Amino acid sequence: MTAQIIDGKQVAADMRAELKAEVAELAKKGIVPGLAVVLVGEDPASKSYVTAKERACEDMGIYSDDNRLAADTSQEELMALIEKLNKDPKINGILVQLPLPDGLNEAEVLLAIDPVKDVDGFHPVNVGKMVVGEKAFLPCTPHGILQLLMRSNVTIKGAEVVIVGRSNIVGKPLANMLIQKNPTGNATVTVCHTRTKDLSYHTKRADILIAAAGRPKTVTADMVKEGVVVIDVGVNRVEDATKKKGYRLVGDVDFEAVKEKASLITPVPGGVGPMTITMLLYNTVESAKRAAGIDEH
Repeated sequence: MTAQIIDGKQVAADMRAELKAEVAELAKKGIVPGLAVVLVGEDPASKSYVTAKERACEDMGIYSDDNRLAADTSQEELMALIEKLNKDPKINGILVQLPLPDGLNEAEVLLAIDPVKDVDGFHPVNVGKMVVGEKAFLPCTPHGILQLLMRSNVTIKGAEVVIVGRSNIVGKPLANMLIQKNPTGNATVTVCHTRTKDLSYHTKRADILIAAAGRPKTVTADMVKEGVVVIDVGVNRVEDATKKKGYRLVGDVDFEAVKEKASLITPVPGGVGPMTITMLLYNTVESAKRAAGIDEH
């Protein structure tokens, strides 16, 4: 068997089309979702990511408030900006681009964001609500993975799911989301990490395998069973002299070998990546609806 490719670009495009239509309907009621992006310093990767977010907002009809601060911005200045955005009725979502420059306290900054505007889903209030199964803004990458599974008609209920990686951004929240008593949960979840004794013992049992370890070829073909669904979250640069940039992007899965055993698999790039910004936009629209007292879907 050769796996069917889960096309994250296409799923993201479909979701953005749905959101664009929703934003147009909200505009008829005088509601314009607003996203404030805060970028401190000149990190090239962060700058390109922020620019992509702003372009996406423009395409959707979402108001984008761009706040670019110098690398030597003080903690007090950054906290004052967050407080101003918290109080601004035009802003439904606040995104502080991480990592922050040295000397700034990330935890303090994230804690200062009003949970009702925390469209990244990182505030402890939203994390707590997610864990106990209340309505909350879900972190964008794990939520994007759920959408990829649902829209690919993968059965999550009762599935053996193995997650390789326990980060606060992907592994831990995703495990919590998949065990909830709801249509996108009810899975049996195993979380593996760098201290797991026999990784392949666990990965071979997986009906759905999610690789988020941050290391190329962590998952090889001999570590998976026939028919597994593979979601590769990793984005790693490996040297490649044939490429203009001198490198290519690969995931955490040995794609060429594993795709011969899997039933469905995400590529890198073009799999999980396009979903992250899409889910940020989704959360911003949801926040605008909540602020206006409109029921969510």
